[in-house]
Amino acid sequence: MQVQWDWLWLGVLLVGSVTAEIHDEEIQDADVEVEDFDKNSQETDIDKGSSSLEVIYKTPEPTGEVYFTETFDDGVLTGWLLSKTQKEDTDENISKYDGRWEVEALKENTVPGDRGLVLKSIARHHAISAMLTRPFIFDSKPLIVQYEVNFQDGIDCGGAYVKLLSGSDDLDLEHFFDKTPYTIMFGPDKCGEDYKLHFIFRHKNPKTGVYEEKHAKRPDVDLKKFYSDKKTHLYTLVLKPDDTFELLIDQSIVGKGNLLEDMVPPVNPPKEIDDPSDKKPDDWDERPKIPDPNAVKPDDWDEDEPSKIEDPDAVKPEGWLDDELQYIPDPNAEKPEDWDEEMDGEWETPQIPNPKCETAPGCGEWVRPMMTNPNYKGKWKPPMIDNPNYQGIWSPQKIPNPDYFEDLHPFEMTAVSAIGLELWSMTPDIYFDNFIICSEMEVADRWAADGWGLKKLVASANEPGMLSQLVTAAEDRPWLWIIYILTLALPVGLGVLFCWPSKKIEEDIDYKKTDVSKPVTKGELEQAREEIDDEAELEEEKENEDTAIEERRPIEEKKKETVKEKKKKGRKESPSGEGEGEDKNDDEEENEAAEGSQEEGDKSNKSGSEDEMKEADESTGSGDGPMKSVRKRRVRKD
Repeated sequence: MQVQWDWLWLGVLLVGSVTAEIHDEEIQDADVEVEDFDKNSQETDIDKGSSSLEVIYKTPEPTGEVYFTETFDDGVLTGWLLSKTQKEDTDENISKYDGRWEVEALKENTVPGDRGLVLKSIARHHAISAMLTRPFIFDSKPLIVQYEVNFQDGIDCGGAYVKLLSGSDDLDLEHFFDKTPYTIMFGPDKCGEDYKLHFIFRHKNPKTGVYEEKHAKRPDVDLKKFYSDKKTHLYTLVLKPDDTFELLIDQSIVGKGNLLEDMVPPVNPPKEIDDPSDKKPDDWDERPKIPDPNAVKPDDWDEDEPSKIEDPDAVKPEGWLDDELQYIPDPNAEKPEDWDEEMDGEWETPQIPNPKCETAPGCGEWVRPMMTNPNYKGKWKPPMIDNPNYQGIWSPQKIPNPDYFEDLHPFEMTAVSAIGLELWSMTPDIYFDNFIICSEMEVADRWAADGWGLKKLVASANEPGMLSQLVTAAEDRPWLWIIYILTLALPVGLGVLFCWPSKKIEEDIDYKKTDVSKPVTKGELEQAREEIDDEAELEEEKENEDTAIEERRPIEEKKKETVKEKKKKGRKESPSGEGEGEDKNDDEEENEAAEGSQEEGDKSNKSGSEDEMKEADESTGSGDGPMKSVRKRRVRKD
């Protein structure tokens, strides 16, 4: 029974491991907390009787103050400009921003009436931009940037990030290219197996006026799923006036930090720097260990001994063919007819293995095998000791940093006046949709609910069943097939183990129903004990009676003999008439004695069968058992 429970617990653990694996596959979706969609804003009609979700789409509309919005639902790029310039420091054939853009619906999980901006070209530079409704100035309000991306064909190498272009008088969107000044760059980027979520801002040095890029540290989240599942994902950047930031994917935080502490390189330079004019002294000793100057090479140290020598104990195997070559010319080979010795050189017969060597231990000249030289020690080196002159690792002296500054509020960045996509991709059909720039999280959430939330509902309704998800998970993790097989086999095995009838063994063949022990109550047990005690008392009484009979029998016999002797003497002394009367009296007394003995014998015979049944028990139960049995046999014999 214990083995059955062990199997049951093993089955529970394996099923739990599969459940945990599926949960890990969908952990991103499980952590997302999407607020309930307002029925009035979505106007969603769900047909519960059908297998797919039918919706009535309405273009999202902002519910508060915004700086920029774009849905592309009108089918035209109103307000967007394509770049007409070229990328610098690049081959002229690919330097032009001639990548093609289209406004179209999603390939899969399409929402009727919804469209997006799609990058269509492969291995081309793409650049498109649009002015904000009004510039965003970094003062007392947060900056929230949010948009949707769908890698419809996956992604090999390319980005889907946006740039918030810095406001300036000379900003020309038709000449938007990679070196156009920007304030913030945010979004996904991938090349090879390097999955990134960029958040970069350009910080101005207050002393020199030079801009320097500051990169946020990598999120501690596996981003691979968002690039390969071909679903629409929502990317959100929240930048707050207290110099903190949050990076969200599908409304779940994947990274956060502080502009002063979590950017590389740091916003503020160090107060001190190494003195560039400081040089290490010539006599500075950085060696922690040095060869022992007092060590001497031992006299028996031979540096000329080789590391390998011939094995002197090796013996040439019997049957070694010294005069045979391991390879011989192929006797069946013929010079090709088109062989030109002037062009091809002298023709040589190809070599084949010598057939005589196949059965022999070897052919050709036998050479002793090599072995490790026990006398080999190599080149002698003196042992290392602590360097008494060790001074540590030298480093230059510190001096005050002449370029030091302290910017306590890096949130106060250069104002933003335009948004742009400047991308290179080796994969086409990257889908962008529902851009919004605002300062209130409630506005961004409502915008997401009316757009991305509806796409998520449709995608969820069209998702394959559990079986397809398990197969998909096993494609990336082949070891899951083992767990699947064990999970399916365990219920069958447990069912057989618990429910299948067991085979009869030899002991069970002779087993009878009457042999089954029945439960005994307390009253029945006490009654059985009383019966045993009564039987024991009866046996003792019978034994006492038998003993008394045996003891009386010799006395009665002696009395009878004594009486007979007296009568005989009396008959001799008395007349004949008196003798005859006495003889009769004697005969009557003998008959009475015989009748008494007969009655005692009958009593003993009645209890004889009982004595025989109890004889074995009494003989093993006490030390005087054999004596009692002997006495009983005597009584029965009499």
